[in-house]
Amino acid sequence: AGAGAPGGGRLLLSTSLDAKDELEERLERCMSIVTSMTTGVSEREANDALNAYVCKGPPQHEEICLGLFTLVLTEPTQAQKCYRDLALVTRDGMNIVLNKINQILMEKYLKLQDTCRTQLVWLVRELVKSGVLGADGVCMTFMKQIAGGDITAKNIWLAESVLDILTEQREWVLKSSILIAMTVYTYLRLIVDHHGTAQLQALRQKEVDFCISLLRERFMECLMIGRDLVRLLQNVARIPEFELLWKDIIHNPQALSPQFTGILQLLQSRTSRKFLACRLTPDMETKLLFMTSRVRFGQQKRYQDWFQRQYLSTPDSQSLRCDLIRYICGVVHPSNEVLSSDILPRWAIIGWLLTTCTSNVAASNAKLALFYDWLFFSPDKDSIMNIEPAILVMHHSMKPHPAITATLLDFMCRIIPNFYPPLEGHVRQGVFSSLNHIVRSGSCVRHLAPLFDNPKLDKELRAMLREKFPEFCSSPSPPVEVKIEEPVSMEMDNHMSDKDESCYDNAEAAFSDDEEDLNSKGKKKEFRFPPIKETVGEEPVDITPYLDQLDESLRDKVLQLQKGSDTEAQCEVMQEIVDQVLEEDFDSEQLSVLASCLQELFKAHFRGEVLPEEVTEESLEESVGKPLYLIFRNLCQMQEDNSSFSLLLDLLSELYQRQPKIGYHLLYYLRASKAAAGKMNLYESFAQATQLGDLHTCLMMDMKACQEDDVRLLCHLTPSIYTEFPDETLRSGELLNMIVAVIDSAQLQELVCHVMMGNLVMFRKDSVLNILIQSLEWETFEQYCAWQLFLAHNIPLETIIPILQHLKYKEHPEALSCLLLQLRREKPSEEMVKMVLSRPCHPDDQFTTSILRHWCMKHDELLAEHIKSLLIKNNSLPRKRQSLRSSSSKLAQLTLEQILEHLDNLRLNLTNTKQNFFSQTPILQALQHVQASCDEAHKMKFSDLFSLAEEYEDSSTKPPKSRRKAALSSPRSRKNATQPPNAEEESGSSSASEEEDTKPKPTKRKRKGSSAVGSDSD
Repeated sequence: AGAGAPGGGRLLLSTSLDAKDELEERLERCMSIVTSMTTGVSEREANDALNAYVCKGPPQHEEICLGLFTLVLTEPTQAQKCYRDLALVTRDGMNIVLNKINQILMEKYLKLQDTCRTQLVWLVRELVKSGVLGADGVCMTFMKQIAGGDITAKNIWLAESVLDILTEQREWVLKSSILIAMTVYTYLRLIVDHHGTAQLQALRQKEVDFCISLLRERFMECLMIGRDLVRLLQNVARIPEFELLWKDIIHNPQALSPQFTGILQLLQSRTSRKFLACRLTPDMETKLLFMTSRVRFGQQKRYQDWFQRQYLSTPDSQSLRCDLIRYICGVVHPSNEVLSSDILPRWAIIGWLLTTCTSNVAASNAKLALFYDWLFFSPDKDSIMNIEPAILVMHHSMKPHPAITATLLDFMCRIIPNFYPPLEGHVRQGVFSSLNHIVRSGSCVRHLAPLFDNPKLDKELRAMLREKFPEFCSSPSPPVEVKIEEPVSMEMDNHMSDKDESCYDNAEAAFSDDEEDLNSKGKKKEFRFPPIKETVGEEPVDITPYLDQLDESLRDKVLQLQKGSDTEAQCEVMQEIVDQVLEEDFDSEQLSVLASCLQELFKAHFRGEVLPEEVTEESLEESVGKPLYLIFRNLCQMQEDNSSFSLLLDLLSELYQRQPKIGYHLLYYLRASKAAAGKMNLYESFAQATQLGDLHTCLMMDMKACQEDDVRLLCHLTPSIYTEFPDETLRSGELLNMIVAVIDSAQLQELVCHVMMGNLVMFRKDSVLNILIQSLEWETFEQYCAWQLFLAHNIPLETIIPILQHLKYKEHPEALSCLLLQLRREKPSEEMVKMVLSRPCHPDDQFTTSILRHWCMKHDELLAEHIKSLLIKNNSLPRKRQSLRSSSSKLAQLTLEQILEHLDNLRLNLTNTKQNFFSQTPILQALQHVQASCDEAHKMKFSDLFSLAEEYEDSSTKPPKSRRKAALSSPRSRKNATQPPNAEEESGSSSASEEEDTKPKPTKRKRKGSSAVGSDSD
């Protein structure tokens, strides 16, 4: 969403569709009060007016404080003066301002405009400088907004800005014990993310220096963090400064503090919730709490997909999993009411988080985070809620997928001797106490024998478990009795046992720990957690529990709906229900119950294919005659500013929460129904009304649900979705990837026709390059589809030519072959030639030679001019740093040596052909120019190439064709005489390239992410 939309405010980013934010409205109203009193008068008169107004009472005092605060955020040039006025008029030590800063940081920071973010940092710096009481709390809230696993520019800016404030005001920081501990906890965690570029390394060093100084000078304050301080210090132990600190912690603890007795003291201290919570941003925390308190088990997938797309989709986000797992174990402790409902349990979210780990290191760290409270568990100090999730993940994975349970049990056994050998006895006791407490409490698992001695585990693991935990490996009562965290207790168990196969994808038991487990081929086994699939059981429709909560008249209509024998009768009753909902005296609290009834009654609507087998106007109109679609029809007939419109949207939102498929059904209705012609924008209003509240997220989730259920419908909706929502669909490759992942060749051809007929636009110039770069990670067929769809558009190839610098000949053959075939149709521009020559030279990479050879045949004079220009430009740059930076990409690196190597390969390829490309004057002039100024090494390396120029110089009076023949023959004989070994290489290379020209060499292609099975069909 962009700022500056009509009617948009100056604080928050908004679109023209967003309702005016109440907080923003209030702050701007206060700002206008201050402005009206201070505009056009002297500074003294302004101060007198403000003070007089403040004295009238608390409401006026608050208005002035908030007005000046808003001016600080929105008017950088007036900020210093407004802050001074604020300090003069405040009567509560800036308390109103501090509270408002905290509110904005917790609720509105993601929507805050960039200028306001910068000014907010400036204001906090001023508050800290002034020593305002409570500024430490604001600093901690600010630190909470720094996301883990995120190295985007804005997040790095925030991390550095807050660190600068704390570093500048170090003496002030040292006055607050909790601020010291929170700062150390935050930046120790962030250090792990900050590596790679020079900017990140510089920031990391500042963070290291600051953390080390606080840890060494105020270790006892840091001790309040508890055992998670050790976990964070382990992650940075290889950094030299922390290596020295570790030596003191282990061998000389008294050097850090006389009260510090050693590492055991830390490990036996439980980490407070406030530290575990501080590493999740307010938005992450809200989403997780929503999932663990409102989302039903079995309906979590869309929310997990949204969370993963938002926070877990980049390689850097691997480190965030540990923060999330520690938060769920240590902070999210559901009430008995939630535990006795069908709400999504904690173990299921942790199981899902484990499946999103894509590296062994991330998986090991995630498992450590899960078991961390087990290692030094003490029933007197620690809560069973912290250790429960791990045992439940293992229990629920045993039947469907022993591999998951196996890898966690294996980790639990191996961590005992390996966590810290000198404390092996303590760790063993901690794990034993955890298991004992779990069994005795009976809140999770009554007996562990069915888990530890299960025939589904391999013999070695069972032997290790018997050796480590003999007490738990035998039980008088064989069956395992379970009280799971969510109390669907036995019902849930039935789900798990009856539909076990649907819980995980098939995977063989293997361990993901870092020990060198070798398979038969000598390679290390690599375990991947398979994704968890939701389990939804089929039940007969029973709406009895809901009926009692409905008004009598509405209850009767719902019962009629249930008994309705045909669609027409049901539609009539459904219209009556809608009419009743729209009556003025309708109790809107009944919407939720009504939605539950409708969802149960019309489950059949959401099974099977939606699109008719034969698509005609009549069949489409007939397909949208379902009773539930009457809500959509009524929406289409209303004005959007009507209160009835909002009420129906609320009903749809409630339905959507219970049945996510309703989103794409609405899209289908708006596309197929004549009554909805031109009303596709209604979907945007619907998206805003849902819990997600965001058009892009809602649209992507609904299209994903459609993709999983009905590919024909996905293709049918594609043209209208791209046409109606270009900003949401064209800015990234998300929807494109969904489509190409499931379509077949006939559907691809259909989409290509839509593009060429002007019904569909899937790419636009400003984002096409990024989308094609994203597509490099997709499957082979998906990439070919994406390129076919791109080529159907009329977008100049120069727009995407910078992609060449991302293409590696072994990893990206799909893109290279598509690009090569397209380039051969183009007339070469200098930018194209430059990009082609920028590719690194490799004997197996024939791309550059192939296209240059083709251009030689078709556009020799034009190519010669471009190469001359590039040679001369690069020759004039400093020898050590020859690079030609492209206007379109900073990646473009073109060195003189690269150009000469590619030209030499081309020369060899053209040997013994009638092509006289190297006899052209521009080429010979350029080579002569380069030879005159290059060093001896280059002259020697490219002697054959430069000899063409010498020949040109020696016989400038000869006609070009005879010069060409001499040029091709004489250097070869000269070289044969002086350098026999090279000649052998050259001739081999030459014959190879000639062979390449006549018969392209096939390269083996492994399909990404799949095994070699079925490679014949590939």
